[in-house]
Amino acid sequence: MRYKFFDHTADVMFEAYGNDLDELFENAALAVEEIMVKLSTLGNKSVYTIKLSADSLEDLLYDFLSELIFVKDTEGLLFNKFEINISEKNNKYSINAKCFGEIIDRKKHQLNADAKAITKHKFEIKKTKDKYIAHVIVDI
Repeated sequence: MRYKFFDHTADVMFEAYGNDLDELFENAALAVEEIMVKLSTLGNKSVYTIKLSADSLEDLLYDFLSELIFVKDTEGLLFNKFEINISEKNNKYSINAKCFGEIIDRKKHQLNADAKAITKHKFEIKKTKDKYIAHVIVDI
């Protein structure tokens, strides 16, 4: 399972899973994108690179998911595939993400809700014995 959604009033809440941090961030990104568009209707003609750093994994994931919404709002791009590399150096975490998608086309894409922001409410990353889990609430 890559991610699952939960009922939540006025927002969308999901849990994303990954065997490692790269997979966790990829699956969380796919969940955010699926809130906005049916992924199978989206091509991946455009490549957009996102590079960010943060002091914690939670801050890095929050900033990355927020950047995806910002790119949708400013560039009109949605994504359905990600190549992600998370690294840690001197207690600072970084992401280098290649995001594959295309510009929104209302005639081609089946659009869903308009994600407005990632919230900090109940936002967390947990590591279990064999995987990572992220809890995210998205304001729509």
